[in-house]
Amino acid sequence: MASDQLTAAVVGGGIAGLASAVALAQAGWRVTVLERAPVFGEVGAGLATTGNGMTALAALGLDGAVRAVGYQTVSAGFQDTRGRWLIRIPDTKPEFRAVTTIWGLQRQRLHAVLREAASAAAGVELVTGAEVTGVRPGVPGGEPAAVTWRTEGGEHTAGVELVVAADGVRSSVRAQLFPAVRPRYSGSTSWRAVISDPVRDGRLVAVWGPGAEFGALRVSDTEIYWYGYFRNPEGSVFADELAAARDRFATHPSWVRGLVEATPAGQLMRHDVYHLPAGLPAYVCGRVVFAGDAAHAALPTAGQGAASALEDAVCVGRMIAAPVLAGADMAAALTAFDAARRPRCQRIARTGAMVARMGADVGGGWRQAVRNTLVRIAPVGLVVKAGQPIVRWSAP
Repeated sequence: MASDQLTAAVVGGGIAGLASAVALAQAGWRVTVLERAPVFGEVGAGLATTGNGMTALAALGLDGAVRAVGYQTVSAGFQDTRGRWLIRIPDTKPEFRAVTTIWGLQRQRLHAVLREAASAAAGVELVTGAEVTGVRPGVPGGEPAAVTWRTEGGEHTAGVELVVAADGVRSSVRAQLFPAVRPRYSGSTSWRAVISDPVRDGRLVAVWGPGAEFGALRVSDTEIYWYGYFRNPEGSVFADELAAARDRFATHPSWVRGLVEATPAGQLMRHDVYHLPAGLPAYVCGRVVFAGDAAHAALPTAGQGAASALEDAVCVGRMIAAPVLAGADMAAALTAFDAARRPRCQRIARTGAMVARMGADVGGGWRQAVRNTLVRIAPVGLVVKAGQPIVRWSAP
């Protein structure tokens, strides 16, 4: 096929969707990104991406732009609610820093870098206010896929060689093609905020307490991102969110209380956390490939949401789009993508679940004492080494 015949529709204009559009365009495809919201944007406060996320951004040619809007630091370890170290990771050993180096990012700034790259890429069309109402998956090597969406101007349908479903944990595409796979409430909710703070140490430090995890890191020279993840009934409403946050973390270390106290009410947000415990049984269906949370929404305790979405995008470009443009069989390319991405993302999800069981999900009383003792005696080197298979990822 000529390159002008290879077309893709990307459903969702978040991190996974825009990164996928960039990867597809770099591989020579024409791409339409369909975003349901009236404008392209990103909901959230901050995030930390590990080395694998930066490797993916480098593969897209965007690592420099992201470094310019982020803050490089390290993960320092975990404390208990009295501020005593459970695990303290030294940042003087190169072999440790290779795993623990992270980049703190305000989510909207990362999204803006991706949006600008997609806008500048040849052959990419960004469509807002586009509610996808139907997807026909098609057949690799046979019937093309088709996407139907609705805008203020009416209903539209387009036939395409490939659909990338990157429409998040509540994916409408997944609901159509895998209706039995539904997001599940994790049992926890999370406050998040980015606040002005030019003084505090920028390293990521997390505190494990009864049914909660609190963490903070720097996202710029003048800003700190913090999150407070805690067990809570689904759908709960607090009359005063900031007062509730202050009360929930009142027994935590002084630096935790100080960050919450310094947070303006308008900067604080909270969302219940949903995930896909088993992910999808396959990341492809016909000519549809799933990316990001639509495929493998994991608990945030692994710290891999953005990084794994960026990896997906790179693999869409390099494992599917580029080979198919060169004449490879699409069915084989899709199968290879699924074989590479699904086991890895399942491993990340298991890691997040394990960290939650050891950390935020542990109840109070004697359980805290037992967990804290076990974590303190764990060799730091082994803890760091456990993260290597995730962080040391190479783009295909």
